[in-house]
Amino acid sequence: MTRQTVSAIVVAPMAGPEDARAFKDLNLEWIEAFFAVEAADLATLDDPQAIVEHGGDVLIARLDGEAVGCVALVQEEPGVFELSKMAVSPRFRGRGIGRVVLTAAIDRVRALGATEFFLASNARLASAVHLYETMGFVHVPPSELPPSPYDRADVFMRYPL
Repeated sequence: MTRQTVSAIVVAPMAGPEDARAFKDLNLEWIEAFFAVEAADLATLDDPQAIVEHGGDVLIARLDGEAVGCVALVQEEPGVFELSKMAVSPRFRGRGIGRVVLTAAIDRVRALGATEFFLASNARLASAVHLYETMGFVHVPPSELPPSPYDRADVFMRYPL
């Protein structure tokens, strides 16, 4: 993928059932490849509109109309957001799309008035953890963040806003 193609990525809020399905499919693809799907995964993936209704957002990245990536911004409490369910289609990984999605996520939580932005991940997702580090997320003890509903969470990070 050339720089021109990466610049053709359009990241926009989820806009209906087709985007909700893409959000679920993109996430199940990576979760099932590395882990077991947990109840907390299904709660989010089966009803992403609930994220929006509770003050967060779900962003979908498209290339030539095809959903190639996504991310959820879950508002835990006013101003406190979790980066959740970030995914890039395996067919498009390694091409800078994750960086585009993460940049859009940071911009969006700022626009939503975030005072805190954090994530819980897993060390097996080394490429994602490295991306978070290069984008400015810093490792913190889990006790500094709201409790994670995911058994697989073993990496905890915060973004300085």
